Amino acid sequence: MGVTVSYNPDILSCLANLSNDEVFTPPELVNRILDMLPSELWSNPDTRVLDPCSKSGVFLREIAKRMLEGEKEAIPDLQQRIDHIFHNQLYGIAITELTSLLSRRSLYCSKFANGQYSVSHFDDTSGNIRYSNPKHSWGKDGSCIFCGASKSEYGRGEDAENYAYEFIHLTPTQIKELSDMHFDLIIGNPPYQLNDGGGNGASSKPIYQNFISQAKKLCPRFLVMITPSRWFSGGKGLDDFRDEMLHDRSLITIHDFPDATSVFPGVQIKGGVSYFLWDRDHKDDCLFCSHNGEQYSEKKRPLLEHGCETLIRYNEAIPILHKVQALKEGTMDKIVSSRMPFGLPNTYKGNKKRNLDTDLEIYVSGNDREIRGTCTYAPITDVKKGQDIINCDKVFIGKAGSGSDSFPHPILPVPFYGKPGTICNESYLVIGPFDSKKTCKNVISYISTKFFRFLVLLKKGTQNAAKGVYELVPMQDFSKPWTDEELYKKYDLTDDEIAFIESMIRPMDLSNDKEGGSV
Repeated sequence: MGVTVSYNPDILSCLANLSNDEVFTPPELVNRILDMLPSELWSNPDTRVLDPCSKSGVFLREIAKRMLEGEKEAIPDLQQRIDHIFHNQLYGIAITELTSLLSRRSLYCSKFANGQYSVSHFDDTSGNIRYSNPKHSWGKDGSCIFCGASKSEYGRGEDAENYAYEFIHLTPTQIKELSDMHFDLIIGNPPYQLNDGGGNGASSKPIYQNFISQAKKLCPRFLVMITPSRWFSGGKGLDDFRDEMLHDRSLITIHDFPDATSVFPGVQIKGGVSYFLWDRDHKDDCLFCSHNGEQYSEKKRPLLEHGCETLIRYNEAIPILHKVQALKEGTMDKIVSSRMPFGLPNTYKGNKKRNLDTDLEIYVSGNDREIRGTCTYAPITDVKKGQDIINCDKVFIGKAGSGSDSFPHPILPVPFYGKPGTICNESYLVIGPFDSKKTCKNVISYISTKFFRFLVLLKKGTQNAAKGVYELVPMQDFSKPWTDEELYKKYDLTDDEIAFIESMIRPMDLSNDKEGGSV
């Protein structure tokens, strides 16, 4: 008769595998992060830790385990050690009432800190993991002056959860009170975004940067946060935050995961995720660690490369970029249009039939399945801008690429030739204008190279491929077509550099290109 094995899963591991708007952090990831920190933190009875965005309580729980072991010599009695750690060393601010209960259950073994089952008794229900439901502070534009939340979305009743996260809505007095506690470590996985009321309720803006900025005001010795990696190169309202981070010499380490499912199983986060270790007393380059599937690389380097306003997330790309920039050529973004090159939004679909001889052929894409990805007709009077390139040869390319984060990846949709008299809606960008169809075909040959799309990848942090992603791609002589072999030779790339590009970029099939354009 076989032995019966009792399966006792970690509830926090189970929660971490749920797809949810609030991403729970797996214990395995937490411990990988804690391993970056000095072990002396866990053996010092004076260490103070704050999780300002506690959800499952996993950070505090895993730190408690380390402290219980590390402080054995300083505080031999187990109960005294537990009481000291929970009352004097570990603090949390929950993001919702539900997560406050869950966090206390994880740390104190009771959702009420003064309950009979709490492993350390407190005089109130909260213990050191508090929760409050503060109000948003609405500005004249209908958004919160602290977090940017939309009043139409989050101006709810007294009893409703309004997601006015306490940590980023603190008054100056409250900030000083927390600062006076002198936290050695602030650590967490903050909420990533809030609806800002735009796009018929579908638009959102990031808020994780607010947690990081607030944490720095408290002057901890160490700061660790998990965030989406989109801040490396883009993100609504993140320009100032990105500039601050890339110039911050206190960043010791960044671990980047282009495919978020490698650390958050079952959770898709476009652009990947990363976590960083910030040390108040560190003033040096940052060790950037890239986890790209089975490929891993690390390199101590400045986060800001010369002539680049974004963070290059692949260490292997740095020497390639240096070789390209050494030739000091112009860049492709100078001939790529901004969004809505003819002033026509995605919702503009044109007419299925030409009604006037002056009507223009327009390439459209969108939600209408009957006409999606086809050429329809637009009255010339509807064109709001770009009139000067209507009758020119040009190249069209989709503004949105593939949504996959796995590699090899196409990076960009297939470009196509736009003959004189053709236009597009917001779904496409225009490259050009050019003097002939032949020149356009040569441009398309360049775009189809893995070299071209690799350099686009360095700026493309999300599915969107706007004008800015072409800033690192050098111009070429378009009197001739281009191949990868020619480009690798021109920029003197090594076999290893070529192999890395080839491993990242999928071949582009131009066989379906039709006369006059294809989608």
